[in-house]
Amino acid sequence: MKIQIALGTALGKAIKAKRRQLGMSQEILSEKSGLHRTYISDAERGSRNLSIQSMIRLAGGLDVPLSSLIAEAESLVRRQA
Repeated sequence: MKIQIALGTALGKAIKAKRRQLGMSQEILSEKSGLHRTYISDAERGSRNLSIQSMIRLAGGLDVPLSSLIAEAESLVRRQA
């Protein structure tokens, strides 16, 4: 359970980092992904349990493969361990 929570938080950090790297606001990501801005905010803080569909939409909005976001999240978890 602890790893699951850490991975969710790390995924949020990976999404936020990629969004910022692209110079994109939450509003723009919201438009590109079709998800509400507050949902994105919750996801970035790790307070949402994201569905696969939402992760795919966020990755698409960021124009990156979902696998790259997951790999970055796993890397963050390993660094914290």
